[in-house]
Amino acid sequence: MKDERIHVLGIAGSLRRLSYNRGLLRAAEELAPESMEIEVFDIAPIPPYNADVEEQGDPEPVRELKERIRQADALLIVTPEYNHSIPGVLKNAIDWASRPPQRVLAGKPVAIMGATTGAWGTARAQEALRQVFVYTQSLVVVAPEVLVASAAKRFDGESNLTDETTRQFVRQLLEALADWVRRLGAA
Repeated sequence: MKDERIHVLGIAGSLRRLSYNRGLLRAAEELAPESMEIEVFDIAPIPPYNADVEEQGDPEPVRELKERIRQADALLIVTPEYNHSIPGVLKNAIDWASRPPQRVLAGKPVAIMGATTGAWGTARAQEALRQVFVYTQSLVVVAPEVLVASAAKRFDGESNLTDETTRQFVRQLLEALADWVRRLGAA
């Protein structure tokens, strides 16, 4: 391992400032094991994928995303569920990051979690992300799954995660991610 400290790049698939998923990502920052640091990356500036634009060279926000992914030991993706799937802005960021020649997602350890006001806790969005990460050859943590349902009951008015059971699930996922990174020799 190159360093005992695990550097994780955290990405929320929601652009809304007080979204439950941004709150879940903030909670992950608080709950991360001492050996882990989580750096949050905002995908809002990333333009829609366009091969004509790519042909001229990656836009600066895309270059920054790719470089941050390259430097990270792992990714933490926190996703809402829109229409039974991945939010377009998150899929767009992954599409840009997956483009050659850099292929920064190949072999990258990834953990996924998400929150929704519905009853299924982002299960469909997470399954769709897992399919995308098969194509990018990213190495997704299998368990535990953090599927936060009925999010309005688990967060306060500022989108801070207050539910202790959910906080424990987040801790367990982060510990599993740290173990996964170590086992893969990615840190």
